Amino acid sequence: MANPLLQLIVKEFKIEYRQKYAINGILLFILGTAFIAYLSFTHFIEPKTWNALFWIILLFSALSGIAKSFIQDSDGQKLFNYILLNPKHVIASKLIYNIVLLICIAFLQLLIFTLFLGFPVQSKMQYVLGLLFGCIGIGATLTFISAIASKAQNSSALMAVLSLPVLLPLFITLLRQTRNSIDGIDFGINFKYLIIIVAIDLIVITLAYILFPYLWRE
Repeated sequence: MANPLLQLIVKEFKIEYRQKYAINGILLFILGTAFIAYLSFTHFIEPKTWNALFWIILLFSALSGIAKSFIQDSDGQKLFNYILLNPKHVIASKLIYNIVLLICIAFLQLLIFTLFLGFPVQSKMQYVLGLLFGCIGIGATLTFISAIASKAQNSSALMAVLSLPVLLPLFITLLRQTRNSIDGIDFGINFKYLIIIVAIDLIVITLAYILFPYLWRE
């Protein structure tokens, strides 16, 4: 079981390596927006503004990076995959790849933000934990939505329309957790938000793994 899954994960990374323009475009977008924010907030940026700006940029970076997961496949490629591959291996490889990709993008963005705008967070470990589990949830949600949107006409527009309402509960919780981390709220108080984020992650990953084979048959 592990061998086909591992091969599919390696394939995803090889495709990304060959098509460097996608990840380079995301990094350029992050650099550009961080530099514009640096010019706009010359001397001081409020921590809450810093946090909101960080998550807005990460959301659009995630949409750009993960939207192509299933949408970029041609009809011939989809038929080839349908005949030869196990759908559970396909969705598992996409989930793993997209989550790893988004975590890398998020921490690169955090580094860029720290260089340009500082890192106004009192409880750094809590913030990093929220960022890590948040990336898992965002990556898993967008991967499954990409699979749904790939079955429809104008899939890119549908991807954006479906993503924002589905991600809203996760982002509300993430903003509360990270805002508390910025303010240095005690971990015991902030822990409940981490539990909610982890629960959302597990629900989304489980639903994607269970429901994707039915979507695969369509």
